[in-house]
Amino acid sequence: MQYEAIVIGVSSGGMNALKIIFSSLPVDFNTPIIIVQHLGAHSDSQWIKLLNKKSLLDLKEADEKEKIEKGKIYIAPPNYHLLIEKDKTFSFTIDERVSFARPSIDVLFESAAEAYKNKLIGIILTGSNHDGTGGIKRIKELGGLAIIQDPKTAESPYMPKSAIAAIESDYILSLENIVALLIKIDKQKE
Repeated sequence: MQYEAIVIGVSSGGMNALKIIFSSLPVDFNTPIIIVQHLGAHSDSQWIKLLNKKSLLDLKEADEKEKIEKGKIYIAPPNYHLLIEKDKTFSFTIDERVSFARPSIDVLFESAAEAYKNKLIGIILTGSNHDGTGGIKRIKELGGLAIIQDPKTAESPYMPKSAIAAIESDYILSLENIVALLIKIDKQKE
């Protein structure tokens, strides 16, 4: 199976989790990654600069109407829901918060599932609410792959536990094993 995109949802403890993932992905990693990290409404982009220093891949805040490209990592901007359109571009909304969050993991995951169907990988990482559970469920319903961080290895286990309770996940792994799996899947495209 060739996957066309990866979506990652992460909340509390996310900075450390994302550092581990991004510092381990090789420079030739091809599958685009789109992330919702729960942020305060007025967060600045300093944390993105810090992550970029750890990553061999190009990591940036997503822009409205931007086309999703291979080998890039996109992060939802603060205070906007990030959606993926059918033409594989981004759009933003300032609709109500979902699960107390904007950006919401569910909003990203559900729109990505509609755009990519069975060519999507959804990943739920550390976090302290249930955002992402509905979205990962939709990814599975449309044939995508569901990977969840092992709650025992999560800084905040609630989000992974919520997802595990809601779906039959394909993988429940530590961060290091998630990275190894993603690299293996990405290499299958060659």
